[in-house]
Formats: sequence, C-alpha cells, structure tokens
Amino acid sequence: MTKLAVLGRNCIDLYPTEWGKPLADVTAFTKAVGGSATNVAIAAARLGMSVSLISRVGDDPLGGYARREIAREGIDVTHVGTTPGVQSVLTMCEMFPPDDFPLYMWRCPTGPDLFITEEELPLGLIAEADVFWATASGLARDPSRSAHIAAWRARGRAPLTVLDLDYRHMFWESAAAATEAISPMIEHVTVAVGNAEECQIAVGEIDADRCADALLDRGVELAIVKRGPQGVLAKTRDERVEVVPARVDVINGLGSGDAFGGALCHGLAAGWSLKRTLTYANAAGAIVASRRECSGAMPRSGEVEVFLTERRIVW
Repeated sequence: MTKLAVLGRNCIDLYPTEWGKPLADVTAFTKAVGGSATNVAIAAARLGMSVSLISRVGDDPLGGYARREIAREGIDVTHVGTTPGVQSVLTMCEMFPPDDFPLYMWRCPTGPDLFITEEELPLGLIAEADVFWATASGLARDPSRSAHIAAWRARGRAPLTVLDLDYRHMFWESAAAATEAISPMIEHVTVAVGNAEECQIAVGEIDADRCADALLDRGVELAIVKRGPQGVLAKTRDERVEVVPARVDVINGLGSGDAFGGALCHGLAAGWSLKRTLTYANAAGAIVASRRECSGAMPRSGEVEVFLTERRIVW
C-alpha cells in the first residue's frame, strides 16, 4: 500500500439535517469529524492508501471522538496528539444548493492543530512517505508554522511534496498577512493545489493559466488550479491538461475539494497520467458534492469507477 503522510487540521463538523434554511432556523444537526487535512486523509484511505495523520485534537470529549473516528477509517493516529486546555473546533454550515454554502468556525480563539511543534514531528515518516500533504492554513501561526517548515526541510523537496493552498480568511489578520506567510513556502514543495482565490493569495494571479505559470516559475513541478464549474487546469513544464467537471445535482459542495485532494494523492502515487488522475479526482469530488456530509461521504474506489462508467467518462 502506498504511504501518505498528512499534516494539518481537524475539527468537528455539524451538518444541518435540512437544507435551504439559515442556521437560526435549523433545529437538528448530525456530527462528523472534519477539517481539510483530515478529510483528505480519509478520502485517500478509502481509496486504498496507507495514511498517517499528524495533527492535534481538542482537550475535551469531542477530541476523543475525532481520534476514534479517524482511526476507524484505518488511518494511523499515532501522531494525533491532544492540546491541553484548548477546545475542539466546531464547524457549521448552511446549505443553499447548488452553490451557496456559508461556513462558520468556532475556534476559541484558535485550534489545537496550530500548537503542533517541530519536536513532535515524525520527521523520518515525513521524509520517506510516497506523498506528503500539508495545508496553508497550518502556516497561520507558530508553533505550527515552524513545524511545517521543519517538515519540508526534512522532506527536502522530494517528489510529491504537496501544498494545499487552502485559504480560510478567519485564520488570518488580513489577506496580506496570509500572502506574506504562504508565498515563501511554495519554494519547499513540488505540487501546489488551489482555487483562483487561493492562488491569488499565494502568487498574486487569478487567471488560471497565469496562476499555474507563476507557481511553476517558483519551482513547483505540478500546478493545479481548481475552477469549480469550469473544471480543473493542471500544468507541468511540459504538459497542460484541462478536465471538465463531472455534472451532478449538488447538495453540499464543501467537501468536494478534499475528495479531489485524496484522489489526487492516490492517482499521483500510482503513477497515472495527469489526465487520468484529474478525471478520477474530479469524479470523487463530484460524488461528495452530491452528498450531505464531507468525511462520511468520501467514496471508495469502486464507487468512483462505477460513477465514471455510468457516465461514460473516459479515464
């Protein structure tokens, strides 16, 4: 089994049982473990990768719940610690399909994952993993920021060192502060993934081709720009690939990018062509967008293959 190491955040997602209502009018919720990095880890594990998550959970019963649910997915939680005195992060959303999903995070005042230190990192595991995935939100403050830099130094810009440009405005004092922290880190990675807004924060460009070119100019080997209903663009120094989205009736679009990320790791580690990888990842993202939850909605490989076959999508 291919080894993936993921460094980043987790939280507790609370989903309204009804959509089309503001939170003030919702009366019931379901809960699941979440957080971008954790969702990517779960997505990849369900596709057959051997995954280790490096994170921290809250010092409360929900932290224990999160660790239990992550382990239940077959993910190694040896390096998921607890931050004393810090509560688990709660995330709630409103659902107004097909394209409006306001997201609210309760971080009091920050999350347990941002207390990860360099000393607790499994640097050998990070250096030797086939794929290493980290998110830009982990750069929002120290000691997490310093831990990420230490992880990348141990990795030595090895192939398939991935930075998810994941930008959440509530983590930062300003967009300029995010740019100042994120932009220099591109020089540590070989793959960068983000949407137009995230690319603009990282490299100051919003046009997809210009975003990708700017990332390649910074030494990235593979630049991927997610364009929502326009599909996805990927570039290397020798190849340009565009893949149109797989159309579905959208219920909740919030987890689709993380499903894409997990499937991207799977395809890249397997050595698939770029077009095959992106087509497969698009399908995984579409499946999750058609479901209500995020982590619990991540598909297994058979589901993705059936989805592609039924829609006669060549991959």
